[in-house]
Amino acid sequence: MTGFLMKRLLGLLVTLLAASFAIYASVYLSPGSPESVLFGARNPPPEVRAAVREHLGLDEPFLTRYVRWLGQVLHGDLGTSLVSQQDVASRLAHPLVVTAALVGYASILIIVLGIGLGLLSALRPGPVDGVVNVLVSTATAVPAFVASSLTISVFAVGLGWFPAYGLTDEIGGWWRSLTLPALSLAIIASGLLARITRATAREQLASDHVQTAVARGLSTHRLVRSHVLRNSAGPVISVAGLQIASLFAGAVVVEQAFGLAGVGQLLITSVQQKDFPVVQAVCLLLVSAFVLLNLGADVLVARFDPRLHRTVIS
Repeated sequence: MTGFLMKRLLGLLVTLLAASFAIYASVYLSPGSPESVLFGARNPPPEVRAAVREHLGLDEPFLTRYVRWLGQVLHGDLGTSLVSQQDVASRLAHPLVVTAALVGYASILIIVLGIGLGLLSALRPGPVDGVVNVLVSTATAVPAFVASSLTISVFAVGLGWFPAYGLTDEIGGWWRSLTLPALSLAIIASGLLARITRATAREQLASDHVQTAVARGLSTHRLVRSHVLRNSAGPVISVAGLQIASLFAGAVVVEQAFGLAGVGQLLITSVQQKDFPVVQAVCLLLVSAFVLLNLGADVLVARFDPRLHRTVIS
């Protein structure tokens, strides 16, 4: 298991290094320049612009700037916002909490709905299976921005059960405010997870050892828990980890639709304002969250299926 973890951690470090270079290079090559944000509509003399570029280190070669930025990031310094002159780490604090709460809520919905519907479909062939398949097929065809509009129209405007915009500070306010965004974010992923769960559960139900357990009179609860779920854990966890990791990208759209002051909304605002240090920090955090969640899923899969890390090591 140690060798498996070392290989995965090495791959994670290489991925993060490549991602950091790609993020910094894409911002460097984007139209406009950081000092233009400071000047706004004013057109300063060339010597003033040159002095500002020298102060910001923009007159140095690209690789020199990248290595200095990477070193600062490794020491926990994400830089200073060009727009607000605020420390980037401080500016990220509240949006990061909002996005983490949204993704955590959506992750719970994905696991409960995806695995629950998948098992229900596998264990109840016939009409129940048909209804679940229709629901899952519909869910996987609804993008996050469409789901956001539908949930707002039905549950916020029509029924008035949940707020349609922003976060409320009343008791249970965050839970109520994040319910519709989390549901909109989880619809596609839960449908995909339900399909994988159904397919793997049916494969296990048709296997010889499960049929033997049924013939011996094993209860349905123990059968599902000890045989079906345990042997289906590998592919289910892999898909669940990938879908949950991708929620950070989908949160950008959902946060805009529901007016949540999360990392996604901060990213869009910073891109519009050409606040390059904030854009770089947010992108690096999103990539880090993605690879770390996938690493966690790989470790869980290896825990349930020791053959995986034995194969990797060999």
